Amino acid sequence: QVQLVESGGGLVQPGGSLRLSCAASGSIFRINTMAWYRQAPGKQRELVAGIANAGNTNYADSVKGRFTISRDNAKTTVYLQMNSLKPEDTAVYYCNVNAVYSAWTSPNVYWGRGTQVTVSS
Repeated sequence: QVQLVESGGGLVQPGGSLRLSCAASGSIFRINTMAWYRQAPGKQRELVAGIANAGNTNYADSVKGRFTISRDNAKTTVYLQMNSLKPEDTAVYYCNVNAVYSAWTSPNVYWGRGTQVTVSS
């Protein structure tokens, strides 16, 4: 099966930076999109950033200009560089991949277990 493992979360002071990584393992025939979602305590899950197979990206307005999503195709890894972090960025960040497992299956959505990001003085 396809498995996603996030890493890079932790505690950082406001204005600091973190880089999240999500490594995909298992058989993947084609990846359509890769994205990062986050969910803060008591709030709904929201899309933070996404990248399509062609390399085009999109960002939530709240992180635009501060976060950058990128992908290492050779390692099947997606990254989220987070700069100028704010307390409101505190959340569990989840990796999301829309992919085709084999040439004979329809696309499926895969989720990582999440990594905690805490921004506090």
